[in-house]
Amino acid sequence: MDLFACSWTALRTAVAALPDADFAQPSGCAGWLVRDLVCHLVIDAQDVLITLATPTGSEPTADAVTYWEVADGPPTGEDPLDALVVRLAAAYREPHLLTFHLDDVGPAAGRAAALADPLLRVRTRGQVLTAGDYLAAYVLEWTLHHLDLVAHLPHVAGPPAECLARSRAALEEIAGAPFPASLGDRDALLIGTGRRAPTAAERAELGAAAERVPLYLG
Repeated sequence: MDLFACSWTALRTAVAALPDADFAQPSGCAGWLVRDLVCHLVIDAQDVLITLATPTGSEPTADAVTYWEVADGPPTGEDPLDALVVRLAAAYREPHLLTFHLDDVGPAAGRAAALADPLLRVRTRGQVLTAGDYLAAYVLEWTLHHLDLVAHLPHVAGPPAECLARSRAALEEIAGAPFPASLGDRDALLIGTGRRAPTAAERAELGAAAERVPLYLG
């Protein structure tokens, strides 16, 4: 729960400090500008609010690791929801309108998470998880998107070290193999999720794990 707040606060703080010109820069999400990514964060915040308000008595079917689905390839931009995000982001027209919306729903999602009973069972994407596992999964979500945000904005602060470390551990669980200690947390996440190709030396260091990455999470 603490890492959810840490990762989400850091990401929203980074967005709040962006000058208008940065919203037109590319993000680390293929085909998305920074404004598209921020629009996606608005939708994510709404999803958190909806999920935490959707309790169920059913037994959990997933945890913070099995919540993630691994796709065969990277997003192509042809998914209807991905395309909707781009159109919706453009409809905001001015960056301050977009950040106003994030400033509205973002803190609300953070408060809802802080108040949630970790053992509460919630339903989302056809799965049942405890609220604690659901919020733990979002640490990886926020951290990866924070890396996407700063991919072409070197002047913007990246994710906190503790969130990078936890997200790396989660990705290693999904991969079923650890990444070499010589690979920093940030690089492990970028390479592990296909956001950056490994160098020849890094691929050699990855060893058996190289056969399991990249993991395209959805």
